[in-house]
Amino acid sequence: MKLLSLVAFLCLGAAWAQTAQPAAPPPKLPDLPDDQVVAILDDGAKLTFGEFKKIYAALPAENQRMALQDRKAFVEQWAFLRKLAKMAVDDGLDQESPTKEQLEYNRNIILMNAKLSSALRAQQVESSEIVNYYNQHKEDYKQVHLRAIYISFGKKLTEEQAKAKGEKLLQQLHAGADFAKLARENSDDETSRAKDGDFLTLSPGDNVPDAMRTAVFALKQGEVSDLVRQPNGFYIFLAETVTYRPLSQVREAIFTAIKEQHYKEWLDKVNKENKVQFTSPQFLGLIPALGPSK
Repeated sequence: MKLLSLVAFLCLGAAWAQTAQPAAPPPKLPDLPDDQVVAILDDGAKLTFGEFKKIYAALPAENQRMALQDRKAFVEQWAFLRKLAKMAVDDGLDQESPTKEQLEYNRNIILMNAKLSSALRAQQVESSEIVNYYNQHKEDYKQVHLRAIYISFGKKLTEEQAKAKGEKLLQQLHAGADFAKLARENSDDETSRAKDGDFLTLSPGDNVPDAMRTAVFALKQGEVSDLVRQPNGFYIFLAETVTYRPLSQVREAIFTAIKEQHYKEWLDKVNKENKVQFTSPQFLGLIPALGPSK
């Protein structure tokens, strides 16, 4: 019964978290000094609060909640797990297959993740790299504030009629007509029409249709786009202002991008240096395996 309780507590936290309704506020760690002993285990080992925090930090999120909600049960079951593991080592089970190989595999996985995290943290980024990146990718930080005229089709107008109306409006704009006035008089987008066609500010990373993105970011300040077809109508855009987000606003994002690039380069280098010599074509399935000798 105690073993089943242990498994439920340590391994089934995710299922418990999903079925618990309603979700309780996340419990908090008590305010204790790290060197304070919070429990003495049956072999005399002393568990300090600092050690408890380290164990807690290694748990999956759903198990962390359970460990804090019932700290007494968690420590008791942690001690039970620890005791069984020690008994297994005393019995030499850690040297038997498949346990030995499972331990080695999981040890390598944990150490690999530790090294990857360490390598990412260790990557250095120079200020000059950030400035160069910003200058080389400046178009990524472009912002275009738009006015728009929207001519819909499907209800009052057919697609051909809407297109013809849009082309006529374009001719007037190219001849110097006031965009705001035409938007007030012709746009089918009620929200922007009420603001003289004032539409929105777009950046390259915004989630907009490709046709709109292509048209908008090809514009210079003061330019008007050609008709941009969308599923239910045509847009005409005016690039009222074209600006760029300043470096101060995007420095942190650039720092992260460069750091991750350095990390990827390091990882690719380590991977390329990883050489394995295979000595059995049969193992790789390149030639048929040899049959048993007679």
